[in-house]
Parts: sequence; structure tokens; C-alpha cells
Amino acid sequence: MNLSMKGIVKSFGANDVLKSVDFSLQEGEICALLGENGAGKSTLMNILGGVLPADRGTIELDGKPVTFASPAQSLGAGIAFIHQELNLINDLPVYENMFIGREIKKKSGFLDHKAMYEKTKALFEKMDIDVDPGAMVSSLDASFKQIVEISRALMMNASIIIMDEPTTSLTDPEIERVFDMLRTLKQQKVGVVFISHKLREVMEICDRYTVLRDGVMVADGYVKDTNTAEIARHMVGHEVTSIRRERTKEPGAEVLRLEKLTQEPYFRNVSLSVRAGEVLGVTGLLGDGRSELFRAVFGAQGRYQGSILFEGKPVTMRTTKQALDLGIGYLPRNRKENGIIKDMNILENGSIVTLPRLLRHGLIDGRRQHEEFDRQRRELRIKMEREKDSITSLSGGNQQKVVLAKWLSANPKLLILDNPTQGVDVGAKEEIYDIIHRLSEQGVAIVVLCSEAQEIIRLCDRALVMYHGTVRAEVSGETMNEHEMMRLATGG
Repeated sequence: MNLSMKGIVKSFGANDVLKSVDFSLQEGEICALLGENGAGKSTLMNILGGVLPADRGTIELDGKPVTFASPAQSLGAGIAFIHQELNLINDLPVYENMFIGREIKKKSGFLDHKAMYEKTKALFEKMDIDVDPGAMVSSLDASFKQIVEISRALMMNASIIIMDEPTTSLTDPEIERVFDMLRTLKQQKVGVVFISHKLREVMEICDRYTVLRDGVMVADGYVKDTNTAEIARHMVGHEVTSIRRERTKEPGAEVLRLEKLTQEPYFRNVSLSVRAGEVLGVTGLLGDGRSELFRAVFGAQGRYQGSILFEGKPVTMRTTKQALDLGIGYLPRNRKENGIIKDMNILENGSIVTLPRLLRHGLIDGRRQHEEFDRQRRELRIKMEREKDSITSLSGGNQQKVVLAKWLSANPKLLILDNPTQGVDVGAKEEIYDIIHRLSEQGVAIVVLCSEAQEIIRLCDRALVMYHGTVRAEVSGETMNEHEMMRLATGG
């Protein structure tokens, strides 16, 4: 099926999100749709997916004009949309999630659980997916939830599949498995719209690219004719630097020391230290134990063996409040599930950590709350309309800045950042890198947990590479390169 979208216009009040955008997709083609958060990518695809109506413009499938008033109509036309927000129900098993809205029923009218289970199992076996169809979705980690979403779209036999950031939470082997799926779909003449901020993935899997900036299509072409630097320049409107961090002063006193910290089965015998003004990277492959290790440091992982010393004094971390009182801040790995509170507005999300400090006679001092958040908003350059707007109204990069703001308002001595640029665009990454460097220059000890070697190289003074819950080695200077880190992360 061939897709053509021409002159698509969409505004929300005075905000012009799409300004006469053209987009096309040929059958059996994988086309990357790129741009910074807020560039209009999701809005354009929501129009194609029947979630939003266009103000003006046309959509044609195989040369025939179509309009979609609902996602069901779009799906009926052969278009499946895997949204950035996972549309799974945690309290149902995997196989029931696979058939939501198109359940298989017996003649009696009751659900045919066996048939749905077997069809799900057959697909998983075909795609080499190691998931029990009967497992509750709530028991899966983010990577397997994404795989279930992708599998559900595959089961619909769609002619066009829209994938919005499909690999954000996946390990390298899982990403490669997804790419194998995409190559199979290409052979079957299925077209794929691939929305991603991971430009290396775009270069590997996509045939063509289209770049949006501020609601305007600014570039398109074949992937083989470009490179990541050129695409990044189109996305942000200027050259993007990849220069390694240069330290202007030596680190200060030791802030954190771990001695033989152990919590089976997650991590064991981990010893490390980080000093004031230092940026320490901790890297490896997903599931290496680094997140659980620093959740323990933050008092959120339960009992452990070994010692934690903070500013030279032994501490036993039992609660997150205790960590906060000591001066430890923690930005969690999955912003959508653990970083933001969707039912709260921007201001409430940005000040929730310091609410106890803002209480006056049992009530929140609204003036102080506004002043403190406004200072963080200006320093972090958070792009927003009104602070009482929903946190979900912001782009991913600006949501991440709000999560940072709530911790920075607590003036931490140690800041743990787990995957700090997850799901944010090239430009927002640069801003977050600048924030991290500025904080380190101010004397904050920072730990960055990340699987992306380039991010570790760009941000950190040195890095520890973990493998199966243990620290394999420390890298710095010339040894802090992609090849060496991958070798260590895979047990080499």
C-alpha cells in the first residue's frame, strides 16, 4: 500500500503544530520520521492513525482519498499504530492484550481463551520471542511490553505500521530481533514509519527519511545518501557537537563510597567511589544490575549486604526519605512509569520533592512554590505554556527537564541519573548534557547510568562497565571508547 499525505495543517489554538506538511511512504519501505520533540511527528501520525483530524490537507492510499474519524477506521484501512505510550492493560495476561478489541469468541459467546493463547504462542515462536502468553503484562519489564505491542501490530496483518520510538527500552539483542521483524515485513511489502531519536538505528534499518522542524518538513531523502551528522543538523537547525567533556577543575572530596555492596540476584561485591564535581558513568547491557545497585543507594531496593559511606560516614539506606535528607537525588530510568505523575500538573511535578519544605501552617506556600519552580524553569529552559497545564502536554525533553527540576530544587550533593536522555531528541540531549556539566562544575557529584557508549564518552570523566551484576573494569581516557566498553559489557 502506498501512502501520500499532502499539505497537512494542524493547530491547537494559537499553536501551529503542522504547517502544510507533505509525507509519503511506499509499500515495502521503511521511512524514518525525524525531528526534535515538539516538531510535529506524533501529531502527523496521530492524524494518519485517526486519533486527530487535520485542519487542512489530504491523505491518499494507493491514490484514493481517505479520511479517518477514529483509530478503528484507520486500522480498518490497514494502518496499525504502535504509540509511544504503551496501550497495554497490566491486569490482563499477554494473550488477552494481543486480542483487545478483536477477541476470539466461542459459539456460546464466551471468550475462546485457548484459541487466543495458541495464536499468540505461535506468533511468539515464529518471531523467537521468549514470553509466556499467559504471563500477566504487569510482570513484564518495559522491553517485553514493547515487544508485545509490536507483536500485536504484526498479528493485525497491517499494510502500514507506525512505530513511535519502538526501541527506547530494548536491549541490543531485542532491538536486532525487532529489526529482523522489520526486514521480514519489508519482504511482505508492508510499509513502516519509524519514529526514533536514535540516528544510528535509522542509518541501519531505514530506506528513506523525512525531517520535521517546528511543524515544517525541512529535509527528506534516501538514508544511503546522508549521515547522522547531517540529519542531526536538519533536526536542530545547527551543527551538533560531539566533543568529549573537558574538565576545568579537579574533583573535590569523596561524596559516595560503596564497599562490596551485594543484593542477589541483582549485583554483588560492588565497590566504587565518586567525588564532588565528578561525573561517573556506569554502563553495560540492560539487565546488568546497575539500576538496582543505585536504587539500593537511594533506599528504594530493600536490604543489601556491604557498606555505603556518604561523605565519609557509614549509612544504612532503608528509605528514599533518608536518601533525600542526606542530599541524594535520583532520576529514574523510565520517565513515563516512574518519573512523572500524569495526574498532576507541571508545577506539582516540578516541586513534589520539596513540598515538605514549602508547607506553612500545614498548607503549601503557593508563592514560594511558584518562585522556586520558576527559577528552575528559567535555568533549565523548560518550554511550556502555563505551569498549571498537565505534565503530559510537554514534549519528552521538557518532561525530563521537569523531572530534573524537582531534584535540583532539593540542592542535592549526589545526583543519580538513570538513562537521563531517554526518549528525548538531539537538541534536548545537548541541553541536558549542558545542565549535567554545569552541575558538576558547581560541585555536585553525579552518577550517569546509561547503555549508550557515546553518551558515556561525552558526559563522563571515567566509567565503570558492569557485567551480570559485577563491575568488570573501569575505563577512562583512551580506554573509554565504544569498542572497549562493548567488549567488557559482553564479558570480554
